[in-house]
Amino acid sequence: MATCEHAAAAGGQTAPTQFEENNLSEAKRVIAVLSGKGGVGKSLVTGALAVELNRRGHTVGILDADITGPSIPKMMGMSGRRAHGLGKLLLPEISSTGIKVMSSNLLLEHETDPVLWRGPVIAGAIRQFWSDTSWGPIDYLLVDMPPGTGDVALTVFQSLPVDGIVVVTSPQDLVSMIVAKAVNMAEKMSVPILGLIENMSYVTCPDCGKKIELFGTSKLDEVAQQYDLKVLGRLPIDPALALACDAGAIEEALPQDFLPEATSVCEAIPAHEGAPEDTASQDDAEA
Repeated sequence: MATCEHAAAAGGQTAPTQFEENNLSEAKRVIAVLSGKGGVGKSLVTGALAVELNRRGHTVGILDADITGPSIPKMMGMSGRRAHGLGKLLLPEISSTGIKVMSSNLLLEHETDPVLWRGPVIAGAIRQFWSDTSWGPIDYLLVDMPPGTGDVALTVFQSLPVDGIVVVTSPQDLVSMIVAKAVNMAEKMSVPILGLIENMSYVTCPDCGKKIELFGTSKLDEVAQQYDLKVLGRLPIDPALALACDAGAIEEALPQDFLPEATSVCEAIPAHEGAPEDTASQDDAEA
């Protein structure tokens, strides 16, 4: 059993080292998308990475760990759909291009129903989404994290075999604090940070094409250097893409090569020991 020093000090129970993977699942790599605060676009980055990896021939799943504020199903065109079962296991819903998704919104009668669960129940949902869901063989499982570094983040990093973290920030004075929180948690959990993605970096003038930094000059390079991290991308404010996400059409609307550096860094992660080759690698070999 892994010990959480805060829980132990309070006389609470310890957390399991890792949730078990069922016989119908094989996630070769697990990547968490995290931020130290809310409202920076983690779900957009998660969805975009899933689409880009899928376009490159990989099989991809999204575990929506933002239990109380899930947005992945709507973004992936799954509004009104509900997950079904296979024996004792849940079956993830599958998007139009083959991306698998498991989310609390797929278990609710109505997607607008609030999730009024306490911490232990939410942690149980994460276990259910991992251990009791039939993911099948997938090259990448992306975990869309909730805001901050609280109970759910602790559960994910203690109990899932996370290979790396993508940190999402915004170009504001808070960026250093946001990154510092993520870096400190990653160090405590012994999970490497793959790099930083800055969302809402700028807006492009539709008339002259000039990039306008609405939130001031970016501090991303300075912060990345401070913590010796890679910059994996800067995303603009794009009203058309925002509308597409609201309409459940991110797979069709996302521009090609949207996050090339971040996608390549994810592809460089070796598969878990004993896992077979990726679908894309097999296709390349056959070609």
